[in-house]
Amino acid sequence: MKDPQAEWENNLSREIWQEIRTRLYLSARYLDAALAALPPVPDRRFTGVATDGARLVYPPEHALRLFEQNPNLLCREYLHLALHCIFRHLFQTEGQDPRLWGLCCDIAVEAVIDSLPCPHTRRALTYTRAETYRRLREKCGTLAAGPICRYYAQNGLSEQEYARLEAEFRTDDHSLWPWDAPHSAAVQQLAQQWKKRAGSMQADLSSFSRGQAGEGDELSAQLADAAMPRRSYREFLRRFCILREELHPDPDSFDPGYYAYGLSLYGNLPLIEPQESREAFKVQELAIVIDTSMSCSGELVRRFLQETFSILRETESFFHKVHLRILQCDNEIRADAAVTCEEEMESYLDNLQLKGGGGTDFRPAFTYLDYLCRRHAFHKLAGVLYFTDGMGRYPKQRPPWPTAFLFLEGQYDDSALPAWAMKQVLYPDQWRAAPLQERKFDQV
Repeated sequence: MKDPQAEWENNLSREIWQEIRTRLYLSARYLDAALAALPPVPDRRFTGVATDGARLVYPPEHALRLFEQNPNLLCREYLHLALHCIFRHLFQTEGQDPRLWGLCCDIAVEAVIDSLPCPHTRRALTYTRAETYRRLREKCGTLAAGPICRYYAQNGLSEQEYARLEAEFRTDDHSLWPWDAPHSAAVQQLAQQWKKRAGSMQADLSSFSRGQAGEGDELSAQLADAAMPRRSYREFLRRFCILREELHPDPDSFDPGYYAYGLSLYGNLPLIEPQESREAFKVQELAIVIDTSMSCSGELVRRFLQETFSILRETESFFHKVHLRILQCDNEIRADAAVTCEEEMESYLDNLQLKGGGGTDFRPAFTYLDYLCRRHAFHKLAGVLYFTDGMGRYPKQRPPWPTAFLFLEGQYDDSALPAWAMKQVLYPDQWRAAPLQERKFDQV
């Protein structure tokens, strides 16, 4: 038998959420599709609002109480949940610490809401919020969840700091996020739906805020960050592969039918045998330049190099004879190391020390590489990977080798990037940085 009081509360709370959605829509019409994709569902097992990407779950008494006391808080909660989905925070949980990732996502979303000129979400900006935003903008650039999480993971948070930030920014329950199955078919389908909504919202925001300076700037920045395709670093490195013949049996060119027919006809004389060499696209020579003027830790550089080595040392990516050149450069060459085998890779990582710290000038690295090529230090340089924040002087002319500038998520300026340069944004949360395997390379 249904409880009349509970039914009344459920119906009234649904009407309240519809009113909240209408208020938000009248203030920012570009939010309508995102809000409509989260139908409110009453559930008394929860103490606050939550979402799994397909619904807004809430306890009815929570909606009734807040609507009577401060309806702006309900508007903020509805928008908070919608922005989690728009930025796809709940679909990026793989390998994340639930407490830290949830806190960083809340900070990113609250920063957007605090920046919007919406009267229905306005609240006083406390000192804790203002100071947190200021410090994170200084350290991370954009207030996206990824850079914030990386900053706190590197610098650590005490229990006292956790409690202070959670008391200020924690808004919703994250227990419905797919922590255990982020790659299930249903979750990935839901993520794609929100990706499309985010693209539409980005276009709508551009139209609605045209001519209104400053409106939605933080939202636009985070939408652009979320919309940027996370191209695999592994796939990107394939651009630097070259075609070369190597000694290796080629089973694709071997026909076992002719082989068996020859043995049956002549006894011990096969008509065809496997080829002893084959052509393959792999990396043989590569230059890696580290911008030692950029504001990143030695540990982050070490992780970048370890991830690069882990990808390149795989059998299908690397020739047996290799030549890597690792340069450190700020406004001049500070260090030059040649790596030709796996032992040298391990030794370089174990003894890595960054040298430099001056201004940024990319030109000396290319001048030095040109000098090495003229001295025949390279036979056929496949390309140059320049790990930097992008704030420096670029060469005016295109170098003779494919060149890619590698930028760290949320910590770069590519406004002066030349048209001839390739660009790859790196996402450290995706790095596995697996230990080097025991397979040894032959020295060049």
